[in-house]
Amino acid sequence: MPLKRCVTARNFNYTCQIPRFLSSKSNLRADEHQLSRQLPSSPTRTRFAPSPTGYLHLGSLRTALFNYLLAKATGGQFLLRVEDTDRSRTIPGAEERLYDDLKWAGLQWDEGGPYGPYKQSQRTALYQEHADKILHTGQAYRCFCSSQKLNELAQRRVKLGLPSDYDRTCEGLPAPDSDRRASSGEAFVVRLRVPQYAPEYVDLVYGTVGKPNHTKKAQNLGEALYEDPILLKSDGLPTYHLANVVDDHHMQITHVIRAAEWMSSTPKHLTLYNAFGWEPPLFAHVGLLQDSNRQKFSKRKGDLDIRRFADEGIFPEALLNYVALYGWSHTNKSDVFSLPELTKAFDLKFTKGNTVVEPHKLTYLQKKYAHKYIDEGAQEFEIIVDKTFEYLIKEFEPSTWDHIGELCPRPVTGEQIRKLIARVLVQTAKNHSTPKAFFDNYGYFFFHNAPLPDKDTNKHISKMYADSADLWPHLQLVNIDLGLISPDGWTEDVLKIKLPKLVNKLTTQLEEAGEAPEKRDSKVVHKVIQSYLRLGVARGGSGPSMHTTMLLLGQDVSLQRLHDLSELLSSERQKRLEHR
Repeated sequence: MPLKRCVTARNFNYTCQIPRFLSSKSNLRADEHQLSRQLPSSPTRTRFAPSPTGYLHLGSLRTALFNYLLAKATGGQFLLRVEDTDRSRTIPGAEERLYDDLKWAGLQWDEGGPYGPYKQSQRTALYQEHADKILHTGQAYRCFCSSQKLNELAQRRVKLGLPSDYDRTCEGLPAPDSDRRASSGEAFVVRLRVPQYAPEYVDLVYGTVGKPNHTKKAQNLGEALYEDPILLKSDGLPTYHLANVVDDHHMQITHVIRAAEWMSSTPKHLTLYNAFGWEPPLFAHVGLLQDSNRQKFSKRKGDLDIRRFADEGIFPEALLNYVALYGWSHTNKSDVFSLPELTKAFDLKFTKGNTVVEPHKLTYLQKKYAHKYIDEGAQEFEIIVDKTFEYLIKEFEPSTWDHIGELCPRPVTGEQIRKLIARVLVQTAKNHSTPKAFFDNYGYFFFHNAPLPDKDTNKHISKMYADSADLWPHLQLVNIDLGLISPDGWTEDVLKIKLPKLVNKLTTQLEEAGEAPEKRDSKVVHKVIQSYLRLGVARGGSGPSMHTTMLLLGQDVSLQRLHDLSELLSSERQKRLEHR
């Protein structure tokens, strides 16, 4: 089978045909590489093939998303295949959680069809059949070396600065001897006989890719060096290399998008395709996602487990949007994409190199989606309310929020709390991200003993007094005037008008008292009143306008908090007078 071929198998065509993989002397022109990054004109078949040795994390979610988008953008199929042959490292429950997490994210795979089953543990006979085929053609061989011998060989190679490859001790065994030892029950593995020069291939991200050759260095050190990966383990189960190639062929996969860490394995896979006489799929290797220390995210370390995002209240749309932006470039003016919009905009213009994940981008996208859902009052808005309510119930003792303003007179009901949550969400839509952040920022709406910011009462009271010391005797006017509003008159319209009137009234009072012009300036007075109300009623927190905040909290709570602040300011004034 020639190494230089055009991509025409399975009725699959690009607008420009490009060599699938090349001989060592072939070169790929830059314009051809650019064309290869366009979407194919025929439906593609892609797959996501995770292992239940860990949980879905950001990197694997992105791999699933890119394969999903390519399939859907071309009218093709997206398959889910579970690679569960590594029994020793399989985590109980990981497979079920994988299904749940993908469904939560909205990445529904195409089920059924004549290509199943879709679990590798149920396809063992198929792998053994294909291992036997290339044993008989001489492109694979049995290896009877013990684990101890292989470990000693690997340790010696590492000391010499060489890959821990095999030395082909068993490669020359005559077929009758190999058959006899296998029939007698002696343990063996099946190894692929890799050619000295593995085929180069065209990667849809990196162009022509070759395999580094360590043979010359090994020869200089007197070492026989052969990669010859294991295809079938001594327990009869396949390794990743064999199962991956066999499954991709039999499931008619046309494209494989995976992390760049698998680039070094691709020549082995191409060698296997050659051994079987099969047409390989096209490969696109995307850079790894890294943390701020430029370390790869790992499913086995639990790095950025998808379930954690779901538990924190992150929207699946925001998370998919987030991972799509790492390793893929687009020309849209906005980075905000729904899943249908991602499908429409998607192409194969992946970026080269690894990418450092920036958490603030997810916060930005989360706020964008929250604002949209809250403004639209859609079903997602009800979900936000439910999640926020659930967080309140789970994280806080009921005694801390048993009285939360006029909307919730005692006894408090769940529906009353949900109503208040919904009203606060509407007022703070632009800044909403997660339930935790909601209560961190706006807990003063819900907790009648809400502390001042940073729980440092003295610091805030001292600053408030310093800002308003000369106006302090007159600030009592704010409490008095607000207290004169009738319960029925505590409305948004009345409060909205009342605050400017308080500024004018206090400014006039200061003029009549003969205060200096800079102290009775209306802008200064307005700032002091707003600070006083914000610190007293909202505990110094950010949020809606003061008239909206006081309306949501109710008259009793608002006046009580202003009274408490007045008492604290009075104590501060007394302490300062005593120290004069």
